[in-house]
Amino acid sequence: MSIGFKEWALVCDALASGEQTIVIRKGGIHEGRDGFRFEHDEFFLFPTLFHEQVSRLKLPSDTPLPQKTGQITIQIMARCEGTQLVTDLDKVRALAPYHIWKDEIIEERFRYEELQGVHVGFLRLYKLSRPWTFPDEPKYGGCRSWVTLPELPSDIQLSAVLDDSTHSTRMSQIKTLLA
Repeated sequence: MSIGFKEWALVCDALASGEQTIVIRKGGIHEGRDGFRFEHDEFFLFPTLFHEQVSRLKLPSDTPLPQKTGQITIQIMARCEGTQLVTDLDKVRALAPYHIWKDEIIEERFRYEELQGVHVGFLRLYKLSRPWTFPDEPKYGGCRSWVTLPELPSDIQLSAVLDDSTHSTRMSQIKTLLA
């Protein structure tokens, strides 16, 4: 079974380029009482425009948003190498060089609901040898993080976004900040 992790399309682009290697998540409406959890060790990044606003990211204001086409295009697979619930806002702020969300958005996520904190996922990212496209369907909608995808075509291969040394150095830096 192929699992998709819904994330803003422009964040998916940053992950695909190696600019970002972490995901910071609080949870969606459909996450339930326990909130968000990294439920899967391997998943595909499912780009979404739901709630997406360029103004919430550290990008130029004229950055174009992808257009809805009635198709979903997957280009990245992720392996979650670890997760951490971070309840110290200063530590979360220290992650700013490692993601493209604006500081106020991260703080808003941190303070949302009773339990203050965010989940940080440390990802190893792999590009698909070709885009994997399939029809968008209502079952992919809504405020949920995880969706079941069709089976990955067998001819698609994976290659690491970052080389081993760069990835290891970056993960070490991030884990040191959160220690």
